[in-house]
Amino acid sequence: MLTTLLVYLHGFRSSPRSSKAVKTGDAVRALSKKESPIQWYCPQLFASPKQSMDMVTNFIDQSGADNTVIIGSSLGGFYANYLAEKYACKAVVLNPAVRAARELAPHVGMLTSYDNDEPFDFRLEYIDELKALQVEKISNPERYFLMAAKGDELLDWKEMVEFYKGANHLVLEGSDHGIADYEIYLPKVLEFISK
Repeated sequence: MLTTLLVYLHGFRSSPRSSKAVKTGDAVRALSKKESPIQWYCPQLFASPKQSMDMVTNFIDQSGADNTVIIGSSLGGFYANYLAEKYACKAVVLNPAVRAARELAPHVGMLTSYDNDEPFDFRLEYIDELKALQVEKISNPERYFLMAAKGDELLDWKEMVEFYKGANHLVLEGSDHGIADYEIYLPKVLEFISK
């Protein structure tokens, strides 16, 4: 019996309650079968990138799964690169922040989460932690599936396409950073992780 661990990593200021996380979790649980079970892991990430990756790698190491697949959105996509390279596993990246330290440097300070207005401190040292996790070049593009929206108002879709050269690409005309029409494309995500 082959077991798969599916790790979903939400974006900056987001949570496991985000629309994409919930929809993906429901779809993955429906895919899970007795003969090939899929374990769903979608943790609340910390403000500290190092603390977040320590938590996730500890979980992966202790899971005992035969296969691991990472899905990451925005900052979660950046983390997915790090984990996919570390574990030589598949990754689905949804409008990923390929250079998270650069993107998040202007956001250092007190912030609130999107879905509950809970304050958190995004510290300057976290930028260095992001730099330490930076993947400069993915080693095996075939292990990656990129979904990039041309209408992303926060990140540059062209930079994503360039970074994931040779990977499986789905470039969306329009849409937005949150991929508001995500459920239309979710079957493509499920197809990639099921291969």
